[in-house]
Amino acid sequence: MVGLNSYDGGMELAKPDTVLDREHPWELLRDFVSDPAPQLRLAIVSGRRRHGKSFLLQALTGACGGLYLTAVQEEGRVPALRRFTEAIAAHAGLPAGALRLTDWREVLTTALEVAGRAEGAPLVVIDELPYLMQHSPEVPGFLQLLYDQSQAGQGPGGRIILCGSAMSVMSELLTGTKPLRGRAVIDLRLGAFDYRTSRRHWGIEDLATALRVDAVLGGAPGYRPLAPVPAPQDARQFGPWVCRTVLDPGLALYSRVEAEFLLREDPRITHRTLYYDLLSAVSQGASTPSKIGAILERPRASVVPPLDVLESTGYLRKSQDLLKARNPVITVVDPIIRFNQLITLPFADEIERGRATQVWAGSQPTFNSKILGPHFEDLAREWTRSFAAAESSLRPGTVGIAEVSDPAARTKHEVDVLALAPGQRPQAPRAAVALIGEAKATVQPRGPRDLERLEHIRGLLTGQGHDARKATLALYSLHGFQPDLLRAASTREDVLLVGIDTLYGEAS
Repeated sequence: MVGLNSYDGGMELAKPDTVLDREHPWELLRDFVSDPAPQLRLAIVSGRRRHGKSFLLQALTGACGGLYLTAVQEEGRVPALRRFTEAIAAHAGLPAGALRLTDWREVLTTALEVAGRAEGAPLVVIDELPYLMQHSPEVPGFLQLLYDQSQAGQGPGGRIILCGSAMSVMSELLTGTKPLRGRAVIDLRLGAFDYRTSRRHWGIEDLATALRVDAVLGGAPGYRPLAPVPAPQDARQFGPWVCRTVLDPGLALYSRVEAEFLLREDPRITHRTLYYDLLSAVSQGASTPSKIGAILERPRASVVPPLDVLESTGYLRKSQDLLKARNPVITVVDPIIRFNQLITLPFADEIERGRATQVWAGSQPTFNSKILGPHFEDLAREWTRSFAAAESSLRPGTVGIAEVSDPAARTKHEVDVLALAPGQRPQAPRAAVALIGEAKATVQPRGPRDLERLEHIRGLLTGQGHDARKATLALYSLHGFQPDLLRAASTREDVLLVGIDTLYGEAS
């Protein structure tokens, strides 16, 4: 182990093999720890539960010899002070009971001093900070005091990382007049694994099966340890695996239990029935406040505030049309919540009476149309955004969705995947378009008529003043392409066919 003075910013703090992916977050935190500046530095790490924040920070403290402290839900102030004190003493090599710290200023100051003198980097991690703030809201204020004193050379230096899953609490730490505003050098929101990394995490060879598992659980790495059975390896194993994991009421991975657990994380979500209703309406396809309110028989104005809460916590996403100003499209971000609202909750009584197999069999139309289909569209956009530039001739800018008017036909065309040209601003008049795409997970292979539809949309965009004449026409298909389409695409440079093998980077 080495102390801070041995860290020169260029020293390699290797990411352990047990940490999958996370190269960029690791580099950020490594450089944060290795910064030789003597003053105190603060970092914020947040993200939804099960995304691997604690695992990453435990690996970091283990690699550099830092001090890892974590708050506990429903623990009172005095027990928390006592437990933190004992952890600090243990890090200092002192026997239990050797330290008596009576307030959080003493705890924080001593933690920094001990970490600074101990073998290893002077790093202190405080995990699950929102639990601590429930009974000790003064903690951020003391951190501000220590920070300001350190900048003036009157307090201990070192590094502190604050971590938590309650997104509303963590996101407000650096806002407005909050004590820590302007004092953190890192504000890292740790997301789920992307779908390719998730496949590696679960160890699934079959691509279609990996896609279906991702549609159920998404990329949260914390779900794998909760699964009591091996990951499915083909379509035959997938149904039984669903029934023995997210549809098993006896497991922590039961989607009804997990969804309730996730919603409890945010202290603003107190009337959970309303939030469940909102999530169900969005999962069913209602994509604007007006449509959601209509389903719930509530005025539009009454659903907007709770929708904003769900967006700020990361459970809903509002996607803006890339070409014109209109109401954003609201969708459910978290796959397990979507699965719970569409399949588990409507049939919870049957599932909890041991009829999960029958419920799953009867839910196939819902799964295919409202879960697998939208998820495949999400993955098509993600491939275009994250992998297309390296794996095709396409150079996309901003990637998203769009609605294109067709006045002659008196209709509108929904574009599943639209990419602006690099450097183009969304909703700018006459923005140049790099790609127009359609993504379908239906069992029919895509054919020439799908390409004709995209050609028609490209013509509409050109007629509306957009520079779309050279836009690539992309078809994303879960079940392949008809021979006529394959032959046509082979002779054209403006057509891109993306199958599941391409999505997963395994196209020949």
